Amino acid sequence: MPVSNAELTQMFEHVLKLSRVDETQSVAVLKSHYSDPRTVNAAMEAAQRLKAKVYAVELPSFNHPTAMGNDMTAYCGDTALTGNLAAQRALEAADLIVDTMMLLHSPEQEQILKTGTRILLAVEPPEVLARMLPSEDDKRRVLAAETLLKQARSLHVRSKAGSDFHAPLGQYPAVTEYGYADEPGRWDHWPSGFLFTWPNEDSAEGTLVLDVGDIILPFKNYCRERITLEIEKGFITGIHGGFEAEYLRDYMKYFNDPEVYGISHIGWGLQPRAQWTAMGLHDRNDGMCMDARAFYGNFLFSTGPNTEVGGKRKTPCHLDIPLRNCDIYLDDLAVVLAGDVVAPEQSKAR
Repeated sequence: MPVSNAELTQMFEHVLKLSRVDETQSVAVLKSHYSDPRTVNAAMEAAQRLKAKVYAVELPSFNHPTAMGNDMTAYCGDTALTGNLAAQRALEAADLIVDTMMLLHSPEQEQILKTGTRILLAVEPPEVLARMLPSEDDKRRVLAAETLLKQARSLHVRSKAGSDFHAPLGQYPAVTEYGYADEPGRWDHWPSGFLFTWPNEDSAEGTLVLDVGDIILPFKNYCRERITLEIEKGFITGIHGGFEAEYLRDYMKYFNDPEVYGISHIGWGLQPRAQWTAMGLHDRNDGMCMDARAFYGNFLFSTGPNTEVGGKRKTPCHLDIPLRNCDIYLDDLAVVLAGDVVAPEQSKAR
């Protein structure tokens, strides 16, 4: 059901409080022509209610000639902020940035975060923001799982569909998303509720099977047939199946970049209010489809860039692929079985 402007502002006030915004803080709202004006207005009004110093940074539209489609995750790296040092400095001056246009996977975002500025991305429709309004309990559950992920030296995924995937861990940090940015230099996304890391370079091996009903982003499609990915030394080396496998092969080939086949972040969803079915109720250009990325017990793996944690793969093609009904093991400990979170106890939904 539609969310009123008053409700949206109240929700932003709640999330900004969780993000430690008060009268001592400055808040920049980053926007462009495609930003949802209701989101922009609610963020600014909520920050003013909290007596923060508020300002807006508006950037012109940006479209790379290689980009296909309108999804904000369909082309990574360059943004409207690329090369605009004056705007970057204006953003670095803020304590918190509410990003309504999407800087993710850009070098500029990483540079801003290193100054201690916090960033909260908010690009989903207001109704999705309302359903997955973050709480301190979300943070508690995600951080409980992070404790295990940080200690693990391998991640193993199996499924009845045929997945059998193994990734040594330890080279890259664990990253959490719980919906608000409450620590210096933290990036987060409202809504969310999951965690992930990256395999050690050139090490992931095995098979991942996309079963009927699994999701490929940014296509925003439910698979109607199985797609089998063969993975060797950290890269996809084979894509097998019918029409949908052919479509995926041609899409990735289009970028003419071997780095697009690299396995990027891997992890699992912990947000019980995110729904696997939600994508079917929205238009393709309605946000990023965070339901698919965060739904409880998924195995989310991605391809392409890894620069956000210091890796060297800067490539424009980024796929997020959440799988259902998987078993996920950290070392020998099961954390997800058949798509249900089983450990640690503190990360399970009540």
